[in-house]
Parts: sequence; C-alpha cells; structure tokens
Amino acid sequence: MKRPRVFVTRLIPGEGLAAVRAHCQADIWPGELPPPRQEILQRVAGVDGILSLLTDSIDGAVMDAAGPRLKVISNYAVGFDNVHIAQATARGIPVGNTPGVLTDTTADFAFALLMAAARRVADGDRFTRAGRWKTWGPMLLLGQDITGATLGLIGFGRIGQGMARRAQGFDMKVLYHDPDRQDDRFGARAVDLDSLLRRSDFVSLHVPLTTETHHLVNANALSRMKPTAILINTARGGVVDSEALYHALKTDQIAGAALDVTEPEPIPADHPLLELDNVIIAPHMASASVATRGKMARMAAANLIAGLEGERLPHCVNPQVYAETP
Repeated sequence: MKRPRVFVTRLIPGEGLAAVRAHCQADIWPGELPPPRQEILQRVAGVDGILSLLTDSIDGAVMDAAGPRLKVISNYAVGFDNVHIAQATARGIPVGNTPGVLTDTTADFAFALLMAAARRVADGDRFTRAGRWKTWGPMLLLGQDITGATLGLIGFGRIGQGMARRAQGFDMKVLYHDPDRQDDRFGARAVDLDSLLRRSDFVSLHVPLTTETHHLVNANALSRMKPTAILINTARGGVVDSEALYHALKTDQIAGAALDVTEPEPIPADHPLLELDNVIIAPHMASASVATRGKMARMAAANLIAGLEGERLPHCVNPQVYAETP
C-alpha cells in the first residue's frame, strides 16, 4: 500500500520523527532556518499532510498549493496563529496542536525570567565577565525583592495558573486579569486591567495573540505601571508594542523587562532593545527542555497520523470540521 506523502517543515525530536517516517513518505526540510515561502509552496504540492512549526505561515495559498489531497495540518506548537484556521476549516482540513504539555516547562521559564530580571542575574554575569568585580559593595547591582511582592498575570489559563502556583512559594500576592475566567485558585484575585497594571511589581503575559491582544501592552499600558515594575512576556511578541517598550525602558518609566518572544521574531541584531541593559531577551526557548520537546514531537506526529488515517485528531483546534461535532 502506498504510504501518504507529507512535508515536515523542520527536523523535530527523534521520537516524533521516527513515527512520521515509519508511517509516511516524508519530505523533511533539513535546514536550521525555516524553509523560505517559495520552498514551502513547491514542496507541499500533492501532499496528504503538513507538519509545521510556528515559524511557518500556513495560509490558504499554501493549502491550495498542496491541493485536494491535503487531509491534515499538524502544528508543532501550542499556539497556532501561524496557521490560518478559518481557511483550513473552510476547506475541511483539521488542524492539530500540542496543548498542555508546555504548561509547567513554560511556567518554570517565565518564573526564571522574573527572578533573573528582579535580581539582575544577567547584569551580574556581564559585570563579572567584563572584569569589573573588584570587591563586595553595599550598592552593587541592587535588584527587586520577589518574596512578598505583587504578581500581576494578564491571562489566567494553564500557564498563568502555573505562575500563580509558583508565586505561592514566595508569598507573593497574585492578581490576574482574564475576561474569560473567574477563578480564585492559588490565592489569585481577579481585577480589572488598570488595577493590575498600577498595583503589580511584576506583570507577566499569558494570552494568545489575537486582534484583541495585539499590542495590548502599549504606551498607555506601560505608563500605568510602577516605575519599579518588571514586565515578563512568554506569550507572543505581538502582545507588546516593542517601540513603546523601548521608550519605557530607556526613560526608566519601568524598571525592566524579560522577554522570551519579540516583535519581530527573531529580533534583528541592530534592534534598539538590544542596546539596553535593563531587558533580558531569550530566543523563544520557554519550552526548550528535552522531555517537553520530545512530548511535543510525539503529539504532533499523532495528530498528523490520525488525520492521514481519517481519524479525529487527538488535539484539534477546529473541531467544527467534524460533522458529528455540535
């Protein structure tokens, strides 16, 4: 029996890739960088399935280039803003993602960013490597306390709740703003966005990128934060207006920021934010643990294979493609 043809837009961990190779005739992009747009359009021609990454724009043009055989799009990510869901749904194509598996790993990293920015870990490392450490000093590299501080969470889904759970260990007061949830777990208290921004010592973002959340943290929002506050973003870069953030950090309107995501992404080497010492920027690595990335690979492979077999995807973001879904 002829195996289905699929295009995999990048190498993923072996446990997922082995399953794809065993089941499919797989064309796997070998480069470290994402395939160029034209390469994607050419390679998807006639495929039965696509396994994509968040770096790949999978829109209607890509789906049409694949043609009528395309049965499934499996996204190796929790987020799926890189896939045009409405266009996939209109074509009856289920789209899979990898939810849940990233929760603790991402919350761990978000809290690590919070601690690193508060206690100026990156500053201390640069200071030492530059040969400037001559003695202990009472005014040297003073940072912000974490224990007893107020943590404001914009978005209170799985990862936001994971942050609240971790904050309990530091006796932090936890506020959250999430119009879709009312939940007092982990001692968190729902407040309006203005109250959260004005009262929080740390503001951490945990919302998807949508038209409503694009540039949610803009010049107006930053102006309402404490001058000692620190912004943490492990959500999506577009939730923050980078130009406004640069101005707020440059003028000490807020004390600092710690980012795992940026707009644009990757951030150009000459971007103004990289000139500042009061911002930490990581290369979108919050989920980068061996165990988590392996689980993501297995889930992405399972979604892909289920779609190719005509079965319901284990994790489907547009279940309306299935007739039996109410």
